[in-house]
Amino acid sequence: MADPLELRQKFSRFRILIIGRANAGKTTILQRVCKTRENPEIYNSAGEKIDPTILTASRERGLHDIENEMVFLANPGFIFHDSRGFEAGGHSEFDQMKAFIASRLKKNALEDRIHVIWYCIPMDEESRSFTQGEVKFFSQCDTRSIIVLFTKFDALYDDVFAELTSKGVPRKDAEALAPQHARESFANGPQVKFLYNREDNQRPPKCHICLPDMDKDDADCTLLIERTAETLDDDVLKQLFISTQQTNLELCIRYAVERTLARHVDFAHTTSSDIFRKFEDNQYLDYLCSRFPHISVRCCECVDPPCQWHTDQRHR
Repeated sequence: MADPLELRQKFSRFRILIIGRANAGKTTILQRVCKTRENPEIYNSAGEKIDPTILTASRERGLHDIENEMVFLANPGFIFHDSRGFEAGGHSEFDQMKAFIASRLKKNALEDRIHVIWYCIPMDEESRSFTQGEVKFFSQCDTRSIIVLFTKFDALYDDVFAELTSKGVPRKDAEALAPQHARESFANGPQVKFLYNREDNQRPPKCHICLPDMDKDDADCTLLIERTAETLDDDVLKQLFISTQQTNLELCIRYAVERTLARHVDFAHTTSSDIFRKFEDNQYLDYLCSRFPHISVRCCECVDPPCQWHTDQRHR
């Protein structure tokens, strides 16, 4: 098991490629993940910051560079790359994306590789189906490392609400029932069947997630964080992702405690009371606290002498 502090020194950033057509809600999702309302800063492949006005002008001319890095000041531990998707069916965009993923997979440095791919499919468009370019992508590309995000999922609630009220369900009850009915209906719908149908897609994605109401102030992306962590097979990457994200503190605590216990406790010869006594050993506290690089953790000073982490905090 990698030491958290050594891991942070070697790999300081987690890199995500987000793909999706225009107005798929990509930026909103990234803002929720980074707990901010601010727009990201953009850097080119040489690490030079790009003037937002120049970037906007380039986009208006149809130019887009997938190599550009998006970084939110609220959480600079994440680097995001944006692909516009293939709604126009353009071969150049498709080939560019494939070449980018292939080149990143060959990078020697772990932090230069793409660690996760989020593919956004918006549900607020009338057809609510895959574009021709998206069908090509999921049919021809190896999508086993991809998580599909069905964004703006709350757009389906209106249809379900209308269906329920037409059957005589009171409006208040229909409004309360609509989200659950929408999820159940969607689970058996054509979009999900296409993703996991081996005839259409021989290499289905890791999983899919339905994301409603991401534009609201109290939007919750906990499910996205948890499912992303679950799909990471490499324990080093999982540890890096969990310690980088700042949205789900509970997940960070749970993972930290589980890994600390797994490292230091022999459950075959340890009782529950022994576990608590073991945490009087400052080494365990040091290891546990080191997994929270982005927050201030106040250790209980009843431990004498104080743990090294607590001592370091005093001298900052």
